[in-house]
Amino acid sequence: MRYAIQWVRSAIYVGQIYFMMLPIGIVFLPWALVSSRGANAACKAWCAWVRWTGRWMVGLRTEVRGTPPTQECLIVAKHQSFLDIILIFASVPAGKFIMKRELMYAPIIGQYAMKLGCVPVDRGKRSQAIKKMIADVGRGRLRPGQLIIYPQGTRIAPGVKAPYKVGSAILYEEMAQECIPVATNVGLVWPRRGIMRHPGTGVVEFLPAIEAGLPKDEFMARLEDTVESNSNRLMREAGFDPDGVH
Repeated sequence: MRYAIQWVRSAIYVGQIYFMMLPIGIVFLPWALVSSRGANAACKAWCAWVRWTGRWMVGLRTEVRGTPPTQECLIVAKHQSFLDIILIFASVPAGKFIMKRELMYAPIIGQYAMKLGCVPVDRGKRSQAIKKMIADVGRGRLRPGQLIIYPQGTRIAPGVKAPYKVGSAILYEEMAQECIPVATNVGLVWPRRGIMRHPGTGVVEFLPAIEAGLPKDEFMARLEDTVESNSNRLMREAGFDPDGVH
């Protein structure tokens, strides 16, 4: 019975947060049409709504640890669900994402993503996607901010192993900026799929910077070790053993 009640609460919560994209998008639209600051403010308002309603509707609390960057940099983050996107974006002044191209055509989300300066890539054509990514990032330097990428390329459930792709190393090398790794445990409270939202605290943690200029292999090894070990720590802190998943 308790599970069924939580599922119903979760369904109402999920429905209303996506519904709220429309009124928030409409309210901020005049400002967003003339300035990327308007689009940024609209998205941050929606993120705040998601976090606030999550607390009292489904018992989902959120926490941001570490020091979110304010300077131009590359943010490379563990990706477990849509919640880590919300928390990272809400924490930095001018976040923009490397995102799959299909999302650019989604109503409201796509239009606001374009105004924010997000970089669309076609993940189905890996080599072409990387070349396009680099070219778009070069043009994106006209819009200062924090470029956010997920090195495993998709949402990964807690405890599941998946390789880190070369795209983040290429961007790190091309941008010649420091990298801010981000760990998370949000998949424990907001799963990568489905309606259910679990009571608990979803955490993202901004970790110490990886300095610019490291060789590609050294950067990738350091990045993966940093993000994975700290994400595992956050999951254990929440009572989940990531090594127990097979």
